[in-house]
Amino acid sequence: MQHRPDDWILILDFGSQYTQLIARRVRELNVYCEIHPFNKDLSTLENPPKGIILSGGPKSVNDEDAPSLNTDIFNHNVPILGVCYGLQILAHNSIPGSVEKAERREFGRAELIVDDRSDLFENIPQESIVWMSHGDHIITLPDEFEIIGHTDNAKVAAVRHKEKEIYGVQFHPEVVHTVYGKEIVENFVRNICNLPGSWTAESFIESTIEEIRDRVGDDRVLCGLSGGVDSTVVATLVHKAIGDQLQCIFVDNGLLRKNEFRDVLDVYEKDLNLPVKGIDASELFLSRLKGIFDPEEKRKIIGNTFIDVFDEAISEDKSFKYLAQGTLYPDVIESISFKGPSATIKSHHNVGGLPEEMNLDLVEPVRELFKDEVRNVGRKLGIPEHFIKRHPFPGPGLGIRVISDITKKKLDMLREADDIFISELRNNDLYHKVWQALVVLLPVQSVGVMGDERTYEYTAALRAVTSVDGMTADWAHLPHPFLAKVSNRIINEVRGINRVAYDISSKPPSTIEWE
Repeated sequence: MQHRPDDWILILDFGSQYTQLIARRVRELNVYCEIHPFNKDLSTLENPPKGIILSGGPKSVNDEDAPSLNTDIFNHNVPILGVCYGLQILAHNSIPGSVEKAERREFGRAELIVDDRSDLFENIPQESIVWMSHGDHIITLPDEFEIIGHTDNAKVAAVRHKEKEIYGVQFHPEVVHTVYGKEIVENFVRNICNLPGSWTAESFIESTIEEIRDRVGDDRVLCGLSGGVDSTVVATLVHKAIGDQLQCIFVDNGLLRKNEFRDVLDVYEKDLNLPVKGIDASELFLSRLKGIFDPEEKRKIIGNTFIDVFDEAISEDKSFKYLAQGTLYPDVIESISFKGPSATIKSHHNVGGLPEEMNLDLVEPVRELFKDEVRNVGRKLGIPEHFIKRHPFPGPGLGIRVISDITKKKLDMLREADDIFISELRNNDLYHKVWQALVVLLPVQSVGVMGDERTYEYTAALRAVTSVDGMTADWAHLPHPFLAKVSNRIINEVRGINRVAYDISSKPPSTIEWE
């Protein structure tokens, strides 16, 4: 499904690790935006954007395989903002050779001196800290541009076209280290592009319900519920749109957390009044996953098996035409590799795990939303806050938290360890202070001593992160006494685990889930 409003910003991705942050900053202003590859065919866009942002990128504009500038952007006559590589490719497009390697690279904080405090730098102090990340610099600025900002190391730190609304900055306004970055983005989006910021959770719900009704008509929709916030929001949206033309199915795939199947089914039936059918397919899933180690293969098997279960559940009912699912924008971004820019990190069962031929067409109402945006929509839909605030849980469930082949014994160990970690977070008022917490069971056995006996058992790793939308995350600095208590409980209460570690890596470079 496509929820693109008339007022929106197009972000062309040249491969920067910060591209998603640009999108977040724009959306924080209640302005819709989309990320597309730098070589996107703009003629395929049904409604043109009201502004275009060119992201940074890891390449030099002088590299043989460097992403090129799509000059069609100039045909739209809308404001353009180039960020880092985006600025350099604007200069390089006008004057090949205008960008060269800098004698002194600039990474990290730098002091920006603003030379012109109008339009892009309106209400920005003349001196402020910005975040640099570049090895090239502009040595020859095209005549049609003028400098509006510089640093000690970069005489061209910000530019403006003399006649058109085209701007460029050498630094990254999208990162928090740029002190007035949010204000710079706001100046571009609100004041230069003249976008009022009318894209809200309420407007999204209204337009989405209307789109679902128009698309589905009198047909029926099947929704696979995972027990998480995303699919629950999707089911609630679709239910409000078409009522009992929706049939939800909540599958016990044997990969859920302790008591989760019964507890969540109660919420669906009693709190949300969703038309839902619970199916125990745990034996089928575990039989298909037997002996599988590769995480990508696990994801695809799990995704395919979900579809098989759904197909079987409605095999006698030919009225179903659509399958609704909770694909999110990060799922889409991380599952697509652009030619040149961002590499595929992992496939998601909502995106890459579906069979090539399906018996049902997809309805993905939140496909363009980040996680925090889905939660805001859920609140407006009246989903209970205790459910909205649940930590994210992956569609493949514990199947990607057993870092080896999957057996029921390993899953049961992991379930118990996970239950201890999560319950202690809740008991110590820490659950809502982290964005996601989980336990992984490692394919590592080590020697331990319990009493006078030698043990040779598995290692569990605890993972807790702080984040806003899951695109970036930092490891949570949980109190040491708390971690000690969790470790002690797991080792003493979960047979088969004799060692516990705590993961202190951030995203990037690591991902939140281990697989």
